[in-house]
Amino acid sequence: MWSRHGIRILPGPSSLWLDADGHRLPAPLFPGFDALGALLHVTRRGDDHSWFVLDRTILGSEFALSGSEQNPDLTGKDVRLLAERVRPGAVGPVETFARRSPEFLAADDPEALAAAMNALTGDDRIDPAALRATIEARDAQVATGLGKDPQVVATAAARHYLVDRLIRVAKPHRLLDRAHGPLYAVRLSVLTRKTLGGLHTDVDGRVLRPDGTVLPGLWAAGEASGFGGGGVHGNRALEGTFLGGCLSSGRRAGRALGGG
Repeated sequence: MWSRHGIRILPGPSSLWLDADGHRLPAPLFPGFDALGALLHVTRRGDDHSWFVLDRTILGSEFALSGSEQNPDLTGKDVRLLAERVRPGAVGPVETFARRSPEFLAADDPEALAAAMNALTGDDRIDPAALRATIEARDAQVATGLGKDPQVVATAAARHYLVDRLIRVAKPHRLLDRAHGPLYAVRLSVLTRKTLGGLHTDVDGRVLRPDGTVLPGLWAAGEASGFGGGGVHGNRALEGTFLGGCLSSGRRAGRALGGG
C-alpha cells in the first residue's frame, strides 16, 4: 500500500520461528507469545532479521496483517467478508501479500526453501540439511502426539478455545505433509513500526513537565498518555490489553476535569 512501509504479521502459534542461522528460537519465544523477548533474542545475536517457516494450511488459518487497511471485513463491518475467515484459505489481503511480497518464499521441500532463503539474504546461513532436520523433528512430535515439544503443546492448548479452533489456530499436522503444502519461509525484518508512548501524566491524566511538575490546563488520556493509558500493563503488555487502559485513563481524566 505504501512504498518502503513495513507490515506486521499477527501470527498464530504454529509457525516455526527461526533465527538468521535457521535455529529455532527457545521456548517460550513462539509466534504470538512474547514479541519483545523474541526481538531481544534476535538483536542480541547482532541480526536484523529472523524467519517464520510454515505451510499453506498455517498461512491460511493463522496469518493476519496488522492495520485497519489490511482488515476490511472488520473495519467495514462486512459480515460476508468476515465469513471468509472461517473458510479454508487465507483472507484476501494475506493472499495478496504472500503472492506479491518478496519476503514470502515458497518451495516444495526444505532444501529448495533453504536455497531461496539464502538467495534472498545473499549468504549461506541456512543449512538445507539442518532445516530439514528441524522440520522433521517438529513433525515427529506432532505425529506421535506425546506432547514433548513445548510449541506443539501450546498450539494444541490454544485450540481448546472455540474461536481459536475455528478461525485462528490450524489443527496440528506435519509441515512436510504435501497435502498442506507448499512450504513457506517469511523473512521478518527488525524495524521501528511505530512508537508506543505519549505525554507524561500523573494518575489523573494531568500532563507533566520534564521536571515532573504539572503543566496547568492540559490533560491527556488513552494512547496520548502513553500507549494503553500510561503503560499500566508494563513493558511486556500483551496485544489486546490496551483498550482497558485507554478507557481507564480517560475515565480518570474525565473525573479530574469535573465529570461524573
